[in-house]
Amino acid sequence: MRRRQAFTLVELLVVLAIIGLLAALLLPGISSATERARSIACLSNLKQVGIALRLYLDESQERFPVMQNGGRNLPPTLGTGIQEVLGGKLGNAQVLKCPSDREKWYEETGSSYFWNFLLNGQPAAALKVMGLSVKENGIAVFSDQSGFHAALGAGKGKNHLYADGAVKTTFTVDIDPNRP
Repeated sequence: MRRRQAFTLVELLVVLAIIGLLAALLLPGISSATERARSIACLSNLKQVGIALRLYLDESQERFPVMQNGGRNLPPTLGTGIQEVLGGKLGNAQVLKCPSDREKWYEETGSSYFWNFLLNGQPAAALKVMGLSVKENGIAVFSDQSGFHAALGAGKGKNHLYADGAVKTTFTVDIDPNRP
């Protein structure tokens, strides 16, 4: 009869090293996929905020609300907070929290999204910023408070809800003046 041999310590260590290497190769991909899912959930939240804003516009003679912008270290604008104005139309205030908001904007300000207070009280059909007319698809009404989606890599931007209801991600480009 032949006896079975057990694994040697070296063989076991080699197998563990290979498993560790494979795990190290897969984890960044899983992490990136998780952050992409969060970014998509954030876009979905903004879309829901856009629907609530549309309902508000329908009930208020097509005029944007007067709300505070909710930003840190910014003087508050006239008006109430986003939750007070749109809360009844959102259904759930958690829609105002981006899943990638690790900086606690939602907890501090009541929203992970920044309201463009330059639109306070303006008619939706004739938007102006600093006296200049702008098209609905050219002005964001809500944007991420911060670069929540930076984990996706360099140059990844913020999510925005535009006045026409479109939700888009804009990408940032860092221009290095020292680069040829």
